[in-house]
Amino acid sequence: MTPDWETAYDNRAAVAGADTLPAAWSAAAAAFRAERGERAATLRHGASARSVVDLFRPAETARGLAVFVHGGYWMRNAPALFSHLAAGALDRGWAVAMPGYDLCPEVRIADISRQVAAGVEAAAEVVPGPVRLSGHSAGGHLASRIVCDAGLSANVLDRVAGVLSISGLHDLRPLMRTPMQATLALDLAEARAESPALQEPRAAAPVTAWVGAEELPELRRQSALLANVWTGCGLVTRLVEDAGHDHFSVIAGLASADSPIAEAWLGCR
Repeated sequence: MTPDWETAYDNRAAVAGADTLPAAWSAAAAAFRAERGERAATLRHGASARSVVDLFRPAETARGLAVFVHGGYWMRNAPALFSHLAAGALDRGWAVAMPGYDLCPEVRIADISRQVAAGVEAAAEVVPGPVRLSGHSAGGHLASRIVCDAGLSANVLDRVAGVLSISGLHDLRPLMRTPMQATLALDLAEARAESPALQEPRAAAPVTAWVGAEELPELRRQSALLANVWTGCGLVTRLVEDAGHDHFSVIAGLASADSPIAEAWLGCR
């Protein structure tokens, strides 16, 4: 059955109380920075105001670099809204990088992919060791996109030890049928070029597509798609439908070191 494209990707309409979440996230992120911000730094990776990386370091020598790319359909949000999600990886001894990027319609999705790659490069330059990529929603798209041909150097690609795409968008062509198209202004060529499921990954790291079992059908389909297609590219892939979680609650476990999703991010399971 053909989806109702007006609602197929409308996560905020699908989750009761979604409009209150940004304020809650902002408060949790601010509290986290107040408590643990003494080891935080800001790295610049481009000329624009949003071309920065929020970097949090553990007290000890970092085991490597864990990256979280925020979502918001490439149109909203910023890393500072999600600082608290660094807690789980920090407690396991990882440095955490949260790259910022410019937003549509001021830039195109292809530009955002390159900006995120530049942010990861900047963080990887100052944090040695393995790199474990993650991202949520549009951030899941970006985390999987940058291991294709979006600008990561061969050196950093060789360091990528895992990719965790949480509720990611891996085929952008359906978005051309949604109300978001008025802002995203995708054409077919860009939608194809920026779709991870239509590209071949350059990194050989294992990939987990993680999605809430209570999410919209299209989000669950998009996650299954990446796991399916990239298996055919020779990667070790895994699809997880996280019981009881919607599009927004699914990321909460990143803040807990012993949660299954944090363990998937950091390669512990």
